[in-house]
Amino acid sequence: MKNWVGKSLKHKLSLLIIVTTLVPLLFLGLFSYTTAEGLAEEKAKSAGMNTLRQVEVYLSTMVKDVENMSLFLIGHNGVQNYLKSPESDLIQQTTIINFLTNLAFSKDYIANIIVEPLGSKPPISHKSITGSDFMDIAAAVPDYYELHPKWWSDVHRQWTFEGARKVITLARPIRSTDKYKLIGKVQINLDQAVIARQIRQAALEKGGFVMLLDEKDRIIAGPDNLETNLPLSVYYPDIGPFNGESGFLDYGSGADKKTVLYKTMSSVNWKLVGIIPTEAYRSQNHYFLVLTAVAVSVAMLFVIIFVVFLIQKITKPLSALTSFLKNASPDEPLPAIPVKSIDEVGQLIVSYNRLSSRIVKLTDEVKHNESLKKEADMQALQLQINPHFLYNTLSSIQWLALMNRDDKIAGMVGSLSDFLRFSLNNGQEYCHVGQEMMHVQNYVSIQSIRYPEKFGFHVQMDTEAQDQLMLKLLLQPLVENAMLHGILKREGPGEIAVTIACSGQGMHFSVADNGIGIPDERLEWLRQQLTDAPEKNPQPAGKGGYGLRNVHSRLVLHYGREAGLQIESAEGQGTKISFRILFTGVAAGSIPAKADESA
Repeated sequence: MKNWVGKSLKHKLSLLIIVTTLVPLLFLGLFSYTTAEGLAEEKAKSAGMNTLRQVEVYLSTMVKDVENMSLFLIGHNGVQNYLKSPESDLIQQTTIINFLTNLAFSKDYIANIIVEPLGSKPPISHKSITGSDFMDIAAAVPDYYELHPKWWSDVHRQWTFEGARKVITLARPIRSTDKYKLIGKVQINLDQAVIARQIRQAALEKGGFVMLLDEKDRIIAGPDNLETNLPLSVYYPDIGPFNGESGFLDYGSGADKKTVLYKTMSSVNWKLVGIIPTEAYRSQNHYFLVLTAVAVSVAMLFVIIFVVFLIQKITKPLSALTSFLKNASPDEPLPAIPVKSIDEVGQLIVSYNRLSSRIVKLTDEVKHNESLKKEADMQALQLQINPHFLYNTLSSIQWLALMNRDDKIAGMVGSLSDFLRFSLNNGQEYCHVGQEMMHVQNYVSIQSIRYPEKFGFHVQMDTEAQDQLMLKLLLQPLVENAMLHGILKREGPGEIAVTIACSGQGMHFSVADNGIGIPDERLEWLRQQLTDAPEKNPQPAGKGGYGLRNVHSRLVLHYGREAGLQIESAEGQGTKISFRILFTGVAAGSIPAKADESA
């Protein structure tokens, strides 16, 4: 594959364009499928929640109707009179039974209505009860009705003359309307089969179903294969809590994954739970997947055919050019190539023909420059020999001065010899701070002989700065500038002070004098000279400016753009030039890599 791609520009372009086109196309197909999959799932969840809301409306209406009915019974005069009377009255019983029958008429969800006195009088119901599994909450919690006005039971069985059925009971205490004294209870039994039928009729996605749970998450109604009164966790372990009034959560994984929807009925704290297998909407996702795959495949095929055709049109002239150049002899001048088109390839051939004639001229220039280079090398060798001759000559002069006991001449020649030797420094660019200061001392020694009693020289240097490395020939030009343009132009002797201080971040250098100072206009001009790039100001800066700009340029080139000289001066008071070399966390004695201007 690598050789196939590397042999031809056409192969490279074809592969590159196909990949850069197909990858977004594949991502677009994947994005479309993922979006469609999410929409199908959201649609199933939204439809499921709408179904739960519809069932909730029906159940809430039924519960509200039953609760209102129980309140109506509690305040009914016939019920109050019967429960208050000490003995049974057949006429009252018959009247109440007829009343209860009329009350439950046409309400298929009411299985029975029971009015139960506290004493020995028998309970009254519109359907005779032959047996019941009902256990009142007061048997377990005696003061329950003191704290709560009603109670909904779990699912239990009740036997009447019509047979056995499952019911859910709403129980309320009945108190006298005059003394608010407990005189009995009323029970309204809801037919669980009617509720279950309504729950089963709720339509969810294929394979989904709805369940009704009580406040303890026990099953009230649901599919036939789920037993009532059992906790939902028996059938769906680790299903997790239902947080909030409504919502949804995922249960299981893989092929058994299910989406669980839930909604709480606030009036009775029952929960409607819908369970939808993910397979129900995966069939829709499969359709979207097939449709997306077909669309992407057709698009990919079209892109490949179009790209191959386009690349063939582009690379055919280039292939012809390559074949023409391959047959050309490298030892002969490149021949001219005929131009057959005016497009970019044609312009390329025109440029090539111009370039071939230019190459001949450049070849001649290279040969000429090579000869000049050899001549320059010979001159450089001659210049390298001359300094050694100069050192030997100066040493001889110093020896003769010592022989004649002329110490001043001997000292001046020795300082000059050391000064020149350090300036060359065997081609090295860096030196220790102590060596730089020795070079400055040699310069000062020479100038003190030329200008006796004209200036005083002071050095203040931290001990730890002695062995640090710095770019050489930075301080001597500054001292020379201070002497020539500051001290020698003032009346009377002056002072030059060099300060070298070490800090945790770097070394601070300053050269200060108490000479004539610099006028404001000249000072601004000097600062501008230091700010401008060398290529913008290639000519010498004038008297007193070239040395400073040279030092500044070397600082910037070796320590960074932010490095450079800082000039402070006041006319008639003196001048101070300073800079700072920053450390980069290396040990003492290594070459600093950065400098910054001092304040």
